[in-house]
Amino acid sequence: MNRETSRDLYDRALSVMPGGVNSSVRAIQPYPAFVRRGDGAHVIDVDGNRYVDYVMGYGPLLLGHDLPQPVEAAIQRAASEGPMYGAPTEVEVDLAEFVVRHVPSVEMIRFVNSGTEATVSAVRLARGYTGRDKIVVMQGGYHGAQESTLVEGDAEHPRPSTSGVPAAFARETIPVPFNDEEAAREVFERHGEEIAAVLVEPILCNTGIVMPVDGYHATLRDLCDEYGSLLVFDEVITGFRVGGLGCAQGTFGVTPDLTTFGKIVGGGFPVGAIGGRAEVVEHFSPAGDVFQSGTFSGHPVTMAAGLETLKYAAAHDVYDHVNALGERLREGLTEIVADHAPEYTVVGTDSLFKVIFTRASTPAQDQACTAGCAQDPDCARYEQCPKTGGDVRRAETERWERLFRPFMAERGIMLTANQFESQFVSYAHTEEDVEETLAAYRAFFE
Repeated sequence: MNRETSRDLYDRALSVMPGGVNSSVRAIQPYPAFVRRGDGAHVIDVDGNRYVDYVMGYGPLLLGHDLPQPVEAAIQRAASEGPMYGAPTEVEVDLAEFVVRHVPSVEMIRFVNSGTEATVSAVRLARGYTGRDKIVVMQGGYHGAQESTLVEGDAEHPRPSTSGVPAAFARETIPVPFNDEEAAREVFERHGEEIAAVLVEPILCNTGIVMPVDGYHATLRDLCDEYGSLLVFDEVITGFRVGGLGCAQGTFGVTPDLTTFGKIVGGGFPVGAIGGRAEVVEHFSPAGDVFQSGTFSGHPVTMAAGLETLKYAAAHDVYDHVNALGERLREGLTEIVADHAPEYTVVGTDSLFKVIFTRASTPAQDQACTAGCAQDPDCARYEQCPKTGGDVRRAETERWERLFRPFMAERGIMLTANQFESQFVSYAHTEEDVEETLAAYRAFFE
C-alpha cells in the first residue's frame, strides 16, 4: 500500500506542529495516514487508499461519513445563515429539549465545546454546589485533558500523570480501581465529608472497553447519597451510543446527579454538554455562583447537526442496525480468538468492540461470553476478564500497536491508534464490511 503523500505531509507537519499532530492519539508510528475524505463507512487517504473505518472520529460519527439528507440539509442551512452570533438561537433550545426529553436524569443542560470542557465544568460545578474539593476518579478512566483528572496512583498516593499539573492539584483527586466496591467504600469512610463528586465513565472506554460488574454503579450511587456527594457519569463516549437515546445510564438503571456529553450530541462537530438535576445545574452562572462561559458554546451549526442526528436516530433503525453489526463483529471475533489466541479477550457492547491482547492463561473461549465480556459471574472466564484499567494496561500493547494495527491497515481496515481506545460501528457500515473485517482479523491470527 503506497503512503508516500502521507509520509511527505507528516514530514512537513513535524516542522510546524508538536509531534506532527494536533492530538497525541493520532501519532501513529511510523506515521499516520492523512485522510482526504470520508465515504459512508470508509475513509480515503491522500494516497487514494481506501479503508473500512472503525475510528469514526473516535466516536462522534454515529451515522457515518455520508450524512442523511435531513441532517446534511440542516447543517448547510445553519452554516449559510451565518457562522455564529454570540447570541442565543432557537436550535440550541430545541436540542436541549430533545436531550431533556430522552435522558431521564437530565432536567437542565449547558452546552460547551468539547468533552474536556464538559468534564472540567462538571467538576467545578460539583465543587461549587457541595462546597467540597476532592474528586474520586477511576484508575484508567479518562475525562479529557484537565488538571483535576490527569492523576494516577492510588487513593493515598495520587500524583500527576503528566508534566504541567501541580502536585497540589493531584492531592484533591482520589484514584480508585474501577469495579472495586471495597476500595470505594474505604475512600468514603476516610474522606467522605471532603468528597464533592465521583466522576466515572459508565463503561471504561478509553482503557479498553471494561464493563461494570453488576451492582458497582449502584454502590457508587448509595455512597454518594450517604455522604452528600454528587455522582457524575461521563457519557462523552457512551452517550447516545450505548443504550440508544437513554444512554448507558438507562441500560444500567442508575441515575447520576450530573452527566457529561460530547461526540454524538454534536453530530460530528465540536461539542460538549453538562446535564443533570436542575437544582444542581442552576448553580452555573448567570443563574448561580459557579462561573462558566464560552464564545462558541451552543454553536448553531453544531446544535443543528446534533439535533438532526438524534432525531434521525429516533425515527429510523439506527440503533438496531449498529448494535446488530456490533454483536456480529464480537461474535465473529470470539470465534477467531477461540481458535488462535484463547488468552485474548473480546470486549464491547452495542456498537463498541475491541480485542484486548490479554496475557493470562484463561479457560477456553467456548466457555466465554459469546458477544463480548459482560462481566457475567457464571462465565468460566469471569476472573480473568479485565475488571480495571490496570488489567488492560498489562495486556500486549506493543504487539497490538506495532504488529496488529499495521497489518489491519495494509488490508484496508482502519482501527484506532492503540488497544486502549474504543472502536465504533456506524449506521453506514454493512454486513459486507463486517465480513471483510473478520476476514482480516482471521488472517492476522492464522
